Amino acid sequence: MQPTPNPPSSPLTPSQKARMEQNRLRALKKLQEKQGNSPSSQRTLVSFFGQKPTPPPVTANPAGMAKSTLPASTAATATPPSQIPTAKRRAAGSPPAECTSAATDDDDHAASLLRTPSKRLRPTPAASNGRPSARRTARPMVFDSDSDTNDEPERASDRDEFIPERNPPSSPSGSDAPFLGDEDSPIRRNRRTPRATLAIGDDLSDTAPSGPATPTAGSRYSSFTAPQSVTATPRRNLTSFMSPAAKNSGPRSSTAVLPNFASPKPGEKNPERFAWLVDVRDADRRPPTDPDYDPRTLYIPPAAWSKFTPFERQFWEIKAKYFDTVVFFKKGKFYELYENDADVGHQQFDLKLTDRVNMRMVGVPESSFEFWAAQFVAKGYKIAKVDQVETALGKSMREKTAKTPKEDKIIRRELTSILTAGTLVDGAMLHDTMATYCFSVKEVLRADHQPPYFGLCFVDTATGQFQLCGFQDDTNRTMLETLLIQMQPKEVVFERGHLSRATQRLLKNLLHAPIWNGLAPDREFWDRASTERELLRGGYFSSPAAATGDDDDAATAGWPAVLREAREDPAVLSAVGGLISYLRSLKLDKELVSLGNFTRYQPMCQATSLIMDGPTMANLELFQTSEENALAFLGQTDAAQAKGSVDGTLFQLLNRCVSPFGKRLFRQWLCHPLRDPVRINERLDTVEDLTEYPLIRDRLRGRLAGLPDLERLISRVHSGTCRVRDLLVVLKGFNDIQDMIIDLRSQILQIRPGRLATLCAQCPDLTVPLDFFATAFDHTIAEKDGNIVPASGVEPACDQVNAQMTDLEARFAAYLKEQRTALRCPKLEYKDIGKEVYQLDVPKAVKVPATYMKLSATKASNRYWTPTLQQLVKELNELLETRSAVFRDIERRMYQRFDEHYDLWLAAVRTAAELDCLVGLTEASGSFADPVCRPELVPAGPDGRGILDLAELRHPCIRETAGSDFIPNDTVLGRAEPEGAASDVAPRMILLTGPNAGGKSTLLRQTCLAVIMAQLGCFVPARHCRFTPVDRIFTRIGAHDDILRGQSTFMVELSETSTILREATPRSLVILDELGRGTSTFDGYAVAYSVLHHLATRLGCLGLFSTHYHALTREFAEHPQVRLMHMDCHVDPDQRQVTFLYKLVPGVCPKSYGMNVANMAGIPNNVVDRAERVAEEFESTQKLRALPTAKSNSVALKMDEAGVPHHHHAAEVPMHAQADFKFLWQWATQDNHGEATGTDSLAAARIVARQWTDLAGQT
Repeated sequence: MQPTPNPPSSPLTPSQKARMEQNRLRALKKLQEKQGNSPSSQRTLVSFFGQKPTPPPVTANPAGMAKSTLPASTAATATPPSQIPTAKRRAAGSPPAECTSAATDDDDHAASLLRTPSKRLRPTPAASNGRPSARRTARPMVFDSDSDTNDEPERASDRDEFIPERNPPSSPSGSDAPFLGDEDSPIRRNRRTPRATLAIGDDLSDTAPSGPATPTAGSRYSSFTAPQSVTATPRRNLTSFMSPAAKNSGPRSSTAVLPNFASPKPGEKNPERFAWLVDVRDADRRPPTDPDYDPRTLYIPPAAWSKFTPFERQFWEIKAKYFDTVVFFKKGKFYELYENDADVGHQQFDLKLTDRVNMRMVGVPESSFEFWAAQFVAKGYKIAKVDQVETALGKSMREKTAKTPKEDKIIRRELTSILTAGTLVDGAMLHDTMATYCFSVKEVLRADHQPPYFGLCFVDTATGQFQLCGFQDDTNRTMLETLLIQMQPKEVVFERGHLSRATQRLLKNLLHAPIWNGLAPDREFWDRASTERELLRGGYFSSPAAATGDDDDAATAGWPAVLREAREDPAVLSAVGGLISYLRSLKLDKELVSLGNFTRYQPMCQATSLIMDGPTMANLELFQTSEENALAFLGQTDAAQAKGSVDGTLFQLLNRCVSPFGKRLFRQWLCHPLRDPVRINERLDTVEDLTEYPLIRDRLRGRLAGLPDLERLISRVHSGTCRVRDLLVVLKGFNDIQDMIIDLRSQILQIRPGRLATLCAQCPDLTVPLDFFATAFDHTIAEKDGNIVPASGVEPACDQVNAQMTDLEARFAAYLKEQRTALRCPKLEYKDIGKEVYQLDVPKAVKVPATYMKLSATKASNRYWTPTLQQLVKELNELLETRSAVFRDIERRMYQRFDEHYDLWLAAVRTAAELDCLVGLTEASGSFADPVCRPELVPAGPDGRGILDLAELRHPCIRETAGSDFIPNDTVLGRAEPEGAASDVAPRMILLTGPNAGGKSTLLRQTCLAVIMAQLGCFVPARHCRFTPVDRIFTRIGAHDDILRGQSTFMVELSETSTILREATPRSLVILDELGRGTSTFDGYAVAYSVLHHLATRLGCLGLFSTHYHALTREFAEHPQVRLMHMDCHVDPDQRQVTFLYKLVPGVCPKSYGMNVANMAGIPNNVVDRAERVAEEFESTQKLRALPTAKSNSVALKMDEAGVPHHHHAAEVPMHAQADFKFLWQWATQDNHGEATGTDSLAAARIVARQWTDLAGQT
């Protein structure tokens, strides 16, 4: 339904209407005569007094062209929109039926896209009575033909957009964010129309044509017809950049300028032409079901290419090579997405979907590209950015200088960058301070099902740091799992068809929605020889012999040392080649590889750090809680959910760093805690010093908090992709580091020599390069204008341009004086309106010569260009372009000068990062409630084994609240007293029992976390902490299956236990939580017994073993290296209530109290009663009974509490002694000396034989 206009309060008389109509027609005729009778001029829209034109009825001529049916002499009555065919009204994103006309744009932005406000046209709202408002100020309509490009002349594409100027709504993403749901910005396009100036409300009586024009041959647009009626278009009838779901915000306007283009020709849309998008195949014509299908490419039949327009050919030439990538295609001031990409934008982000002839389309403003690209990348999509590489002026100059074929008569565009989640380099799109890795894997499978060998390469594209490693893994891929948990890459590059299923399952299980990039073997994923060859050809590293390549050693002399060493490992160098090949496809290889920032990475540093494998880090929840693992498995990776699941992790507790690079370094510290006692004590000394001198700590923290992400920014300076203002930020940051180090050197004299003094000595002196950049250019101008303007005399080219600019400004000033005299108007002055600078602002009362060209107007004045001014402005534009080129060259050379000191800058950043980590450890140590202590390191004993003595230890991640206090506990393993004391021997293993939910798992975890914190260099929440540094921590906690690996709960338990038994040493710390519960009772008991016996008897490591198999306590009650302890509780049998005391006490918990816990959990009473009866029956009939006792005349052997064997009568030999002849010998020794007699040994052997005989007879 058409909107009903408000009736005017005083209707116009027929004579007044006739005069107004004549004025309009004469104005149009004069405008057409001035501009030529071209299709673009016929489409010119003139709207004033808040009115809109009514289009003529449109019919199709025999050629299928839109044609007006109005007579030439008079204006016809407009056809109601409801009678216009829907296909014509809706084509190319046209407004609804209520709007008067639609625009067809075959290869440019749809008319419904919302544009960023620009200084084009500001329509003034009409008064509520339908008349123009008395307070309205006349504003110009500027027809801009230079702002964008003309892609396809035959379609009149890339027309200008005329947008009401308004204040943009606020956006959470900043000024560059798109406007969501603003409908008051209809788009007016006509790039082919030369500039003209029409002031709203001006009298046009001297410029009106005699009647409407007739479309020229080949035109698809209806001719312009003077409006017959005046209506205000309601906001709801205007199309918008966003879909209806988002059209609820933004200012309202009662007047708008609508596009006045006809609908496309009938039958022009041809969906069948893109049938190859339905039956999708890759470039080699393989369907998606083919195992070798390449999702990156698209097959387009030759017949389809012949039907493409030049613009479509340009688009599909790029899209066919990046079919799995969302292509943002630059069109004028918009980036547009077509076909499948448009569907993604519409479905995922609710962008308005329109049609451009044969292609679906959505678009976003150029100014908000970074915002939308970040949104797509966050959803896991790859983004390709296609930019225009020439301007409209450059295109016209190219066409004039040489004959160009039809397909070249469009703006040239090129793929400039590809953005993925794992390769982002722009700081504006990186919202996480943690490193983001892209990961390349080369798997070498061995014969006879032997464990594979892996070559790996990681890159953090934001900092340009490459990390290489190669290792022989086990069948469970433990080292690969550890590395993946430590690094958490977001993108995986692999050799297609050369990755085993087990490795694929591991990658899918551990990584949260990564981007997979399968490269073709050899051709894309290079082998060792191809990698060396491509590294030499690429010229990434300077080397005299690199060009010839005759001498391999000479050619690789400029390579980083780590990369040269990798030549000896084919798998590692192949992984490097695969990653560089992938970066080359993203156009990132030059700027990243040329940094030469290659290091060797060891996921398990055997000699220098405490080793924690992947399961251990997951079980101890160092970086993410178990809730996040569940969310990741369910595919729920929402940012809010992920943030909540980080709460409670050790990393969150200890990470008190305030700089981005400090936070990244601290994560590496937590992955690799120290093992060397000297280095541990050095860190502890620093933490203690900073605690005692809070002034030094606070000054350091304050300076570090103000530093930008220098590690990433210096990488951007190296690549030349940063802005001038970013360079200023970097220079200021390094000045702050220099001042911080100087200040620290003067203050550390009052504290002991330690790590702080070492860092001050290691930090490089930045005085020389900083002094150069301080005087090399004007920082004030650089901050204001974004240009590097060198001082006078430094750059001759810049001095010459500046002199020419000064001379030109003088000519403008002289001409202004001349015009003031000529027009006798001393108030004459220049006004700048957008691109039209130096307009003469002349009062309306002053008459000007006919040679003056009117550009704009206000109520009080008109603004003109004279021929002389036009020439001066042309010279100004050319000079500005020359100066811009000079500034770009100076900027490039300034970046190169900065990059010459890259190693110096990087060393300063790493010094600041370590200072930040040390200050953060001090802050974390001071955040614990009392008691808190500095760990005391104890050397290992003569046998190489250590101790662990923790008093009143609390779980560091569980904060105490006013309502409930955490119960501390003591944990003692190994020697408890100084060596040589009477009671210097304590069991190395604790066998822990207790009720369900009684705190056993918490005790196990807090023991491991205390050791990690101590070896990290942090204070521990305990009364005292004495320990010997451990080489490795192993954990087996929880019960869960692994569907993606095809492993049951019991299989997962045994896999982790197998790693413990195979890798643990006497210097390791092992915790096992309820091992064996994933299978039957007898099988689980057998496994638990065997593992505990091996750890306590043969290995002798420190450990805690929790269990609900109470029979184990009887078997190991007299083992010298096992101490029986339990979590205390109070039981009310009448009420079936269990009060958990959470206190570790000696002895054995008689029961697990599962029925009581079931009652507390809300299980129905009848179910609990039945369970109790069944449990009693099972306990009375169970066959796992104590072994038979020996006869009274047999020799029985037993050990006292200290583990000293002696004789007791009427007792049996425990099973753990039967399984080891060493213990048989110990049990047979006499009380007074350590030698066993033959009689005693024979007696012990007879007891064992009799016990097994009796047991066999019973079974």
